[in-house]
Amino acid sequence: MSGPGDLPVAGSRVASGRGTGDFRDHLATADERGRRIWLYPRKPRGRYTRARRVVSVFLLVLLFTGPFITIGGNPLLMINVVERRFSVLGQVFWPQDAAILALGLLLFFSAIAVFTAAFGRLWCGWTCPQTVFMEMVFRPIEYWIEGDGPEQRALNAAPWTVRKVLKKVAKHAVFLTLSFVIGNTFLAYILGGRAWWELVTDDPRRHLTGLGFMVLFTLVFYGVFARFREQACTFICPYGRFQSVLLDEHSIVVAYDYKRGERRGRWRRDQTPAERRAAGLGDCIDCRRCVEVCPTGIDIRNGTQMECVNCTACMDACDAVMDRLRLPRGLIRYASLNGIERGERLRITPRMVLYSCVLLGLLTALGMILATRSPVDVTVLRAPGSLFQKTPEGRISNLYQMKIVNKTSQPMPVELELEEPAGRMTVFGAPLVVPAGELLQTSVLVELEPGQVVQSPVEVRIAVMHQGRKLQSVRTGFLGPVRAGSSMIP
Repeated sequence: MSGPGDLPVAGSRVASGRGTGDFRDHLATADERGRRIWLYPRKPRGRYTRARRVVSVFLLVLLFTGPFITIGGNPLLMINVVERRFSVLGQVFWPQDAAILALGLLLFFSAIAVFTAAFGRLWCGWTCPQTVFMEMVFRPIEYWIEGDGPEQRALNAAPWTVRKVLKKVAKHAVFLTLSFVIGNTFLAYILGGRAWWELVTDDPRRHLTGLGFMVLFTLVFYGVFARFREQACTFICPYGRFQSVLLDEHSIVVAYDYKRGERRGRWRRDQTPAERRAAGLGDCIDCRRCVEVCPTGIDIRNGTQMECVNCTACMDACDAVMDRLRLPRGLIRYASLNGIERGERLRITPRMVLYSCVLLGLLTALGMILATRSPVDVTVLRAPGSLFQKTPEGRISNLYQMKIVNKTSQPMPVELELEEPAGRMTVFGAPLVVPAGELLQTSVLVELEPGQVVQSPVEVRIAVMHQGRKLQSVRTGFLGPVRAGSSMIP
């Protein structure tokens, strides 16, 4: 079983402790037989933890209110795969906007590449939903009910008593309740806030499918946060493996300053920093607090590793130890490999420039497409099974079916006009008013003079108008009889 990939390692020349390559030959959460080693990380405390907590509160409020926030009448974010409707920042997208969605995904992944090349896995430690929920919601509840890491380990090793049963039942009951809330929130992102509210307030027997998804989401989230935990980052998420190609010696990561910390050794009470240096010892006293607080169980002193999510817990733990020893903070800090080895600051590399140019190009293309995007999407199809007909006046007619999608949040009255060629067009039914965010179907009859049908098909162009302004022009083919000598089939 292999560990992290070949990444720039700040501290790869460390000679103390285990061999420098030994940590890459196994996972911190698995023993020699591949069985899982359960982690009991200590509760982190410090300035970075407090900052992450503030960011997490903001993200959690945004997450739980997102399905119910509307912009222009549309949800802030909705991924309705059932009805194939998507809303991003109040803009509604349909399957016909697949090119825009694909461009948006390319823009998202390009932004990740640029951001990671410069600042490492800052996303994982500060804004990833898995980390936010696990470290800022579920783990604090576990600390509150079962105690800190060593107390949890002792509780699990202790025989079953009434106290242990009560703690376990309370913890898992809270976990299950929170998972139900999270599952319902994600379901609201799929269905939309209004549809979700109608679902949960109506008789559940009328919505067995929705109820089934509620239960499924609840069990999935409960399994992830109660049992799977850091394995989601280690085994499931591919982002850690992308580090191999995204990080270089200039990228900012959570790094151990091995030049200052090595050689490791215990701190004697009567020893001064000068005496430690004279003895060939560094500032690292090998207290292993950085390992004890790590939620993925790694030793950051071995260098950048795939399992590291840049959560900064080790930085806070090490800073606390340095404060007690009256030594400067930053033995473990945000730094690059060149920053550790040569004291270089973050600089813009050619790769960052290239990624940024790609990002800027995609952003420009997406902006132009959105700026010129029509508020309606129109599809014209020939009526199934119909051929051209001759009218009593001698004209040739074709019957079409039109589908008009209103991408806005307001009802839109539209008119249809025949642009080319000159002819007559009849729209069946009442005046066309497309409901907000919905699809309207109608039938259209186009009539042309026989002299205009010199070949088959003839290109016909229909304009969709709104209050005298042309929204979109669609093209279709007009079939008719072909004169003798033509190579076309009548």
